[in-house]
Amino acid sequence: MNMGTRIIADMYRDSVALMKISSAITLLDGVSQASCIMATPANLDLLREAGLIDGDPGARPNEVLIAVEAETDTALGAALDAAEAELRADPVIADGGGDVSEPLRSIEMALDANVDANFTLIATPGPFAAAEAFKSVRLGLNVMMFSDNVSIEDELALKTQADQAGLMVMGPDCGTAIIDGSPLGFANVVRRGDIGIVAASGTGLQQVSCLIDAAGCGVSQAIGTGGRDLDSRIGGITTKRAITSLGADPDTKIIVLISKPPAPDVAKAVLEHAVATGKPVVACLLGHTPSEPSLSGVSFASTLEEAAYLAIAASGATGNKPGGLIEAALPGLNADRRYLRALYSGGTFCYEALTMLGGTLDAVYSNTSSTGIQTLTDPWTSTAHTVLDLGDDLFTRGRPHPMIDHRLRNDRIVAEAQDPDTAVILFDVVLGHGSHEDPVAAMAPALSAVPGQKDGGPVLLGFVCGTGGDPQGLTRQREAMADLGVLVADNNAQAVRTAAAILESAQ
Repeated sequence: MNMGTRIIADMYRDSVALMKISSAITLLDGVSQASCIMATPANLDLLREAGLIDGDPGARPNEVLIAVEAETDTALGAALDAAEAELRADPVIADGGGDVSEPLRSIEMALDANVDANFTLIATPGPFAAAEAFKSVRLGLNVMMFSDNVSIEDELALKTQADQAGLMVMGPDCGTAIIDGSPLGFANVVRRGDIGIVAASGTGLQQVSCLIDAAGCGVSQAIGTGGRDLDSRIGGITTKRAITSLGADPDTKIIVLISKPPAPDVAKAVLEHAVATGKPVVACLLGHTPSEPSLSGVSFASTLEEAAYLAIAASGATGNKPGGLIEAALPGLNADRRYLRALYSGGTFCYEALTMLGGTLDAVYSNTSSTGIQTLTDPWTSTAHTVLDLGDDLFTRGRPHPMIDHRLRNDRIVAEAQDPDTAVILFDVVLGHGSHEDPVAAMAPALSAVPGQKDGGPVLLGFVCGTGGDPQGLTRQREAMADLGVLVADNNAQAVRTAAAILESAQ
């Protein structure tokens, strides 16, 4: 293999733009791996761990580094040239027919040009994100921090300062939100309605909002908080601020809270804060056993599916009742196949599956920590029942996120299918802004390579998290999966229950 780098001086691109360029270059003929990053120390460390660079490439934090591994010198040079061309391409600017103004190069310039703005979206490398967020708060702006690698000390200081000013800091590592109908980050196109969502979970927010949309209901606001907001060190500052906002919002009739297990004292405070709004509250705190399971005004849900169902019912509509399996005969299995291999791009889907399977299947392993689940010694090799979060940092070092680039998961699907112990391969497909433009088409080569059950192969089982309004097309993606021999569930919880039933029927 041939490896090479190229430095683009005095250039900044946000992480989403760089991930998309990385994904496009990786698909070029003869390219094994490709990554475009801002050359911060943390990002350079990730490339070293991924084997894309060795030593110091000489790039500075305000420069873009392109790193490529290719089969030949010709392919390497073509890939580096293509990446640089993408980076230097003029941005597409909507032509409103008016005068062309100077590009906005700072938050202050943007605020001068948009004096009514009250919101900043930050997607810079972590070392710079906190500074830009502090600046935004001082300017009186609410903040969504898509960026990660921000210290918890900075997060606490930011959220405290914002809260004292009556502002909100969503994040860091807030990948999803829908504010006033506008999807931000990895978000879906959903109807407007009377259900407000506050979530310390990106794909959890996406799943619930999509199921609400499927039932004909809608979302007033969907506010991401960042995954650490319900940590005891942060204390739910953003969650409580978001609840206060939804409580005062006349368009919000129901409040839904979503998270992985919060600190018990923070959960209690947040739930009491939600109850004080006087509005019906649905709480889906995955893996958390509430100290007051019958708290007045709160309906507790054990899955994202149930949370959506309860919110839909509170809104006066009817959704699919949780608890069922896919409406199809459970396929038969080769008697030698006995294990589940779940390959998720969404971390919350992975965690939800673990909470559901912990008391159902023996010997469940994962790279995600959960009560009763064993930690994989080598996440690159499955052991017994294995449930993976492929969006974890371990798998994304030097690579785009699996919602954008499906190559890593495709390779894993083929490898799992070749394992004679694999009974069910379970996976998610996440639609919406920021995700791959045609994810099932990107997965088709791998799914087509899996032997059918008539030939003794494993069951392919998947679901699509998306809506009819998403650019990828929910129905088109579901039909394409079915055409490839995939058993298609409505949501993650139904897929997990179906997987467990398939395995049980084979015993």
